[in-house]
Amino acid sequence: MPQSDCTPLLEVENLKVHFPVKEGVFARAKRFCKAVDDVSFSIKPGETLGLVGESGCGKSTLGKAICRLLQPTAGSIRFEGESIESLSKSQMRPFRRDLQIIFQDPAESLNARHTVGQILEEPFIIHKIGDAQERIRRVRALLDKVGLPQSSLEKYPFEFSGGQRQRIGIARAIALEPKLIVCDEPVSALDVSVQSQILNLLMDLQRDMGISYLFIAHDLSVVRVISDRVGVMYLGKFVELADGDELFANPMHEYTKALISAIPVPDPTVRKDRVVLRGDVPSPIDPPPGCAFARRSPIEVSEDVASQPGEYIEVSPGHWVEVHPATVANHERFLVRS
Repeated sequence: MPQSDCTPLLEVENLKVHFPVKEGVFARAKRFCKAVDDVSFSIKPGETLGLVGESGCGKSTLGKAICRLLQPTAGSIRFEGESIESLSKSQMRPFRRDLQIIFQDPAESLNARHTVGQILEEPFIIHKIGDAQERIRRVRALLDKVGLPQSSLEKYPFEFSGGQRQRIGIARAIALEPKLIVCDEPVSALDVSVQSQILNLLMDLQRDMGISYLFIAHDLSVVRVISDRVGVMYLGKFVELADGDELFANPMHEYTKALISAIPVPDPTVRKDRVVLRGDVPSPIDPPPGCAFARRSPIEVSEDVASQPGEYIEVSPGHWVEVHPATVANHERFLVRS
């Protein structure tokens, strides 16, 4: 597992989230969907870890498991050194103040029957913070922080644009001054111009409040702007993890290279060499044996080689890669070192 220079705020080790697939007359679980399968990483205070990968690779499931919106199947989640993976709802409540989430679609995550004032006041009521007058003062301050007018208090979510609704979702997430926020694709449903505004808001809040982010996205150009480190997921596993600048300058895994090559360039005269993958993403219910990516890799290998598992190793300080003949060019030098 990658080591941090200081005590991590969040430590995830060998985390698994498997969903039973019930079949037959008696609806017995004979197989499992391995949405997250043996993932380890850490996040330092004030750091942003970007998490990228194709749809269905397990990014959102991982984020929800960290927030304990889903129950992990195995592994450990330590927040400020305390294990939270097995806590009950009541035991998790004190941690909710420091561990929050921003959802992808604010139209779905905000209660349409509540005014903005009621939505933002609710965290203070649940945690018994302040009297009615103090709570309204805090709600007004939250609106100022996210750039919304005070008149928003009496309005309902449907009266706002998508970008404004996401600002409401961000205000709700920062209400209790958390230490870590899981951002589950918070800008993917927004226009490009609005995306930049929300990203700038998140970075301003991080600077002012010292918040750490797990920033989940499928767009590497967005992740590149906000992330200190970037993790790449494929079929429930991390295949590469490195400092953001290092990852984009020196991608090692063929899947990472393919994702980076797909980033659009605004200059139509610039020609890019695309890394084209073969086939489709395998099913997490019935993954192929050995290296899950080998059969899609531009580096062709035999079925016998593809059926051998890769090895997740640190190829340089802070740079972790799943090394396999089909995933990393000249892989032998890394395996010898390990």
